This record gives sequence, structure tokens and C-alpha cells, in this order.
Amino acid sequence: MKFPRLFLLPLVSTMALTLASDAAEAPDPGQIEISVGRLLEQGHYSRKKLDEKVAPVFLKNYLDGLDYNHLYFTQKDIDLFTAKYATTLHNDVLLGNPEPAFIIFNIYKKRVEDRIAKIKEALKDTYDFTSDRTVEINRQKAPWPKDEADADQLWKLRVEGELLQESLNKHNVDTPAKLLAKRYDQVLRSLGEQTKEDIIKGFLTILAQTYDPHSEYMSRSELENFKINMALALVGIGAVLHSEDGYAKISELVPGGPASKEGHLKVGDRIAGVAQGDKDFVDAVDMKLDKVVEMIRGKKDTIVRLQVIPVNAPDPSVRKIIEIKREEIKLKDQEAKAEIIEHYGPDGNAVRLGWIVLPSFYADMEHSGAAGAKSTTKDVLALINRLKAEHIQGLVMDLRRDGGGSLEEAVNLTGLFIKRGPVVQSKDSNGHVNVSKDRDPSVAWDGPLIVCTNRLSASASEIFAAALQDYNRALIVGDSSTFGKGTVQTMLEIGRIMPFLGSGGNEAGALKLTIQKFYRIAGGSTQLRGVESDVKLPSLFDHQDIGEIALKGPLPYDTVPAADYEKVERPLFKTELKQRSAARVAVDPEFRYITEDLDVIKQRLADNRVSLNEKARRAEIEQDKARTDARNAAREKVKPPEIKTYTITLDNVNKPDLQLVTYDKPDKDKKGADNKSKDKDAVTQVQPSADDDADDEEATNKLNRYDAIKTETLNILNDLIDLTRNPKTATASANK
Repeated sequence: MKFPRLFLLPLVSTMALTLASDAAEAPDPGQIEISVGRLLEQGHYSRKKLDEKVAPVFLKNYLDGLDYNHLYFTQKDIDLFTAKYATTLHNDVLLGNPEPAFIIFNIYKKRVEDRIAKIKEALKDTYDFTSDRTVEINRQKAPWPKDEADADQLWKLRVEGELLQESLNKHNVDTPAKLLAKRYDQVLRSLGEQTKEDIIKGFLTILAQTYDPHSEYMSRSELENFKINMALALVGIGAVLHSEDGYAKISELVPGGPASKEGHLKVGDRIAGVAQGDKDFVDAVDMKLDKVVEMIRGKKDTIVRLQVIPVNAPDPSVRKIIEIKREEIKLKDQEAKAEIIEHYGPDGNAVRLGWIVLPSFYADMEHSGAAGAKSTTKDVLALINRLKAEHIQGLVMDLRRDGGGSLEEAVNLTGLFIKRGPVVQSKDSNGHVNVSKDRDPSVAWDGPLIVCTNRLSASASEIFAAALQDYNRALIVGDSSTFGKGTVQTMLEIGRIMPFLGSGGNEAGALKLTIQKFYRIAGGSTQLRGVESDVKLPSLFDHQDIGEIALKGPLPYDTVPAADYEKVERPLFKTELKQRSAARVAVDPEFRYITEDLDVIKQRLADNRVSLNEKARRAEIEQDKARTDARNAAREKVKPPEIKTYTITLDNVNKPDLQLVTYDKPDKDKKGADNKSKDKDAVTQVQPSADDDADDEEATNKLNRYDAIKTETLNILNDLIDLTRNPKTATASANK
């Protein structure tokens, strides 16, 4: 069965503002508005009319999109916009009237200009940072200031907080006042550079995302970039960025890309500055996303340095410097790969376990079925056959960070572990349900099986994990649930559908449109809820700010009738495995650290305020550093587990010798870029700083070869093997 290329679109929408286009070639924005509005009404999965019910939500989303922290508009502005557009904005779109978008944007621009003039005056004042005042960090859910006087009070605290934050930043390239003045000058420049295409792009993307967070309007220049390379080397370092809260934020790291291999840039990190080689940093806060991307892009083998705010930074003043060499990203880096791990079982005897890492569900769509065509299923089958030849007794499929890919590969890969039957159901906007099936009765691996997931496992990953869970074929281990993206998108080039907008090409851009939803064979959707783990492990990713549930306006969870399928009749001992794992996790210091850090993050997110007292802030930073130092000292005393690991790639899968993984200790006498190992599993150091606590912690983890989640997953697999051999050792309640 052939599947359309609906599923190859990115997990995260990138709301990038684009470079100015040639006005002479640009189609009429009003005609684009009409086309986007009609396509949303007629083609979106929800079939929701663009009417008076959608209009006020769309207006609110547009105002939120412009003034995301509710700082520039006042409630008086909001009331005026609401009175004028809340009941008519849908008609403006469907009649091709772009004036509301331009009018609202221009008022926003004027408010920003007026506010920055006041900020420039406030920066001349003297601040001693000795008060007991606090400032709110995230105001996205806060009300707009009621009037100009209220806004002045909010900004007085905000400017003081920004000055203190930059005073605490050890990587500043200028005085805090000068840095902030330059930053706000950059805001003004970015606003001044907005073209009509930019404004309409932002307006229509917000309209599409009012229907669901994965629908999006792409302007001509964005569409061209999308076509050039959808996932590989997207910004020169192998990272997908989107604009959020004035920052370029990391939404995805391309497996095998420079940033992923370097190891320090994380999903959720925010880029505060960019430097070329050893040149000075350019402040990137409130800079247009395409400008940030342009600075990060560059020639192969050149160096870019990023100043980032870590995703789990305890204080917004924390920065870390990451140095990355730009490289061409090759598909080979994203291929499936495997390990043979010689692990000791509960009885003390050595057990050989297989571990397959799958970064994505890839497929060569243009040459599908051809002898040499790339295929996830074909590659994983080759790895499994080699693992079986090496006499593994259990297997883990590692789908952590796997954002999805080919639906056909998800179905076929599931088929390697079941005899035959349905794998996933999909429903279109007409309510028609289609069942995708594995029709191959052969089974590549019928032994103990675990699927390891986290909050970043999405789309095709969730289909695979859900099917094996529903068949009772595999144990799911990891975060409480996966991402929860159970929708399918397609790309509609507007000029091809509405030829009056151009020559039938891409001048009018495209609409990425959600057209289907996925459902498990048991009937429930993977949308919003994802796939829940059978055995949950503490993880820093496992919180409500990551996943579909954290996005604005996701489609709801629902169900369809279950498909006709037969569960695998074998015990998985879930209750016993949970109990054994919980006992180990309770005494494992790494899991205790994770739990402690999660508690701190959740508390600080709940507080949503930071002190404006410099002494108090420095004390908090020192406390965090002392905690990290104590952890690292404790780790140094822990003897690394005596485990042999052999790597298997598609290049050496048929070679007789196994490649033993070795780990290099970093030379503590050398710092920075000169102390980088060629072994991707060895420690890679970055520019040292007291703010690099997270990096130090990660480095020690790598040094000790200790991935807590991987280690515990292997322990669970050992237990599963043991219980499968000796089921009488399980408690009476632990059978399925």
C-alpha cells in the first residue's frame, strides 16, 4: 500500500518571519487571504467555518502573537480592537480585506516605538538592586496593563529586572545599559524592516493556528527554504528554530547534525547572541528569526558561537557559550544504529542485550520499492539479524527524541515484531476511517522487547509504540507519555490551487494544513494524550511545558471503534517490573537529582517571579552552583559499571568483527575548543564558566558512561528476560 507524503512535515511549526520579497512579483495579499480562509474552511480536519465564533479567537491570538508578554498594548487598545474587529474579522479575511492586519500591526509598532523612547530614558537612571521587589517573568497569561500609567509601572520593574539580569550575565560584551539600548534599537530596526509579506505571513499563520497548532501559512520565501531542505542543515548547525517570546528557540535538533553531535545545545534553549568565530557577540533578543538564522548559517567548517539561555536554567540571567563547527549534514547520520551491551542479569550472569537507536522514520519516497532505496524497516531488519547472530536475549527500540516521519515505515517496522494485522487507524474530515495493516506474516524478533520513549517521541514514533503496546507485544518505558501529535498535515501550494494568484507556481506561498487524525488499533487517539509508558522513569523532559498539550489550541482527544486484532498471548509482568524498577530508582542518585531539578523547575515556573535584589540573586546562583559541585564530587566517587558495549552501524553490520566502544577522559588542564575528542561518546568541553553547571553535570554523566534512563531500561529488560524464563518468581499480581 502506498502512503501520501503527508507525514513528512516537521513536528513543530516554525513561525519565521521572512526576507523582503520583490513587491513587483508579489500577488495581491487580499487574494491570498481569501484563498487561505477558504482552504481552512473546506480542507481542515475540523471543517470549522471561519465565522463570528472564530473571529474573536483569531483576533485574540493575533494580539497575543504581536504582544506575547502583554506589555505594549493597554487594555484600552484591546477594547478598541475588540469593538472594531471581534465580530467582523472573519468577513475581512473572506472578502480579501487585509487592512485590519496592517492597522493593528501599525498601532503595535507605534506603541513599541513610544515605549522604547521611555525605556531609553529609564536606562539613564541609577539602580542599586537592593530592594525587596520582584518582577513577573512570563506575562503571557497576565492581563494587559489597564492604561499607560499602569504600563509605566510594569516597565519600571521590567527595565530594572533586565539590567540586573545583564549585570549577572558573565558573558556580556558591553555594560548592561548599553546592551539593553542596543537590544531595543534592534527591536525598532526589526519592526522597520517588516514588509507587507511579513505582516500578512504572520497574520495568516495565526489564522491557520487558530484552527490547530500544526497548520501554518508559509510565504514564498519560506516555502522555497522548506523545499530546499526540510530537515537537514536547516540553519547550518542542524537545529530547527522557531520564534517565541522574542527569542529564537530551539524546537528540534537534527539527529547526526553538528549541534546534536556537539551535545550541549538542547531543545528549549533560547539564543541570546551569535558570534562568528572569535568575533564579538551580536545580541539576538527580539531580532527577526530569519536574521538569527542568517547569522547562524555559514560556510562548511567555519565556527559559530551561540550565547544561549538553557532550557532548565534556574535563573534567566544564566548564559552558556556553545561553539559549533558548521557541517554538511548527511542522511547517514540519521540512520538506525545498534549496540550490543553485555550486561549482568539479576542472577549475576552476563547477558547480551540489543539496543537500536532510531532517530527518525525515514524513507526514499522517490525510489520506493527499488533495490537500493533507503528504508527504516530494511535497515532495522539488517541490524536485528546481526544482533540475533550475536545471540542477544532481549531488545530495546530507543525512540527518544524521534519526531516521526514516514507512516508506511511505521506500519512496516511494527510488522517486524507482529505476525500480521492492523497497525494504525486514520480518520479524515468526512469521518471516513482507514485501517493501515501489516500484511507480512514473518516476524524478525519474537523475544523480550522494550520501546523506550520520551516527551519528544512524536507522530510515527507514537504509532509504532502504541501498536506494540496494544498488541501486548512490547513494554513501553520512559516519560509519563509521548508528545501527543496525532494529526497529519499536507502542503497545499496556493498558486497551484488558485492559479489566478500567479503562474501556477509558488509566488502565493503555501498552506500547511491538518487533514487527518491518527487512532490506535484499540480505538483511542494518540492526539494530545500520546502513548503512556508502562514503566515510568523520572526525566527532565517530563513536564507539561513539552508536548502537544503545551501548544495553543490543539485538537481534542477522541476515539473510534477498535480495529479487529488479536493480542499476543504472553505475560509482560508489568506490576512486578514496576515494583523492581521503583526500588532501584528510589536509591539511584541520578534519578534523585532529576526529581530534585524537576521540583525546582516546577516551583519556579509556578512562582513566575524573580527577585530584583542582586545579593539574593547571587546567593541563589551560588546555591545552584554548590549543589552541582556536590553532585559532581559524588559522581567522581562512583565506579562506572563494568559493561562492554559494541556498536553496529549499517556500514559494519555484515563485518565479522565487533567494534568496542571506548570512552576518553577529558584533559582537565585544557579548556575550550582545543580539548575536543573525536569520539562522539567522549566528553566535549565548551568555554568554561560558573554558569555552565548543566554542561558540567552532563560532562560527568558522559565521563561515567551513565545514562540513567538507558541504564534502568536495560535493568528492566534484564528483569523481563528473567521473569519470562522463570515466571514463578513474579508476584501473583504481576502477570499482564
